[in-house]
Amino acid sequence: MPEETIRARGHENVTARHKTTLEFTKEEHLTPRGDCIIAVSADRGLQEFSEEFKNLLKDDDAVLEITIECGGISEILKAKGHHNLTLTHPTDMVVRKSDFICDRTLAIGADKASIDLDRELVEKLKRGSEVIIKLKAIKPK
Repeated sequence: MPEETIRARGHENVTARHKTTLEFTKEEHLTPRGDCIIAVSADRGLQEFSEEFKNLLKDDDAVLEITIECGGISEILKAKGHHNLTLTHPTDMVVRKSDFICDRTLAIGADKASIDLDRELVEKLKRGSEVIIKLKAIKPK
């Protein structure tokens, strides 16, 4: 199973209140309007992922398991791949509950958005703590 690991940090403006998306970004700053962004200063983005990983996510039957670890708390969510994913945005990685796809989209059909995250995890993110995001692409059978 191809995997990617992203190291990032939380930010004082993390609110995690968006009802349909969750985002990680390589950008360093976050305004209060970015209510879906849970991690900034990511050390890699969509363009740096392996071709094997990206090709697998472009399969309609692929499942993406996302583990978010921060301050001793972890949360797992699942989303789906799709043949229309481009995985080309230079800074943003968006996981969506919907099936909307643009160059920022990492996965669709997620079982959680930022508002669904454990509030204790969100508090750790607000402190600017280090965040480890593990992405595991599961091959379709």
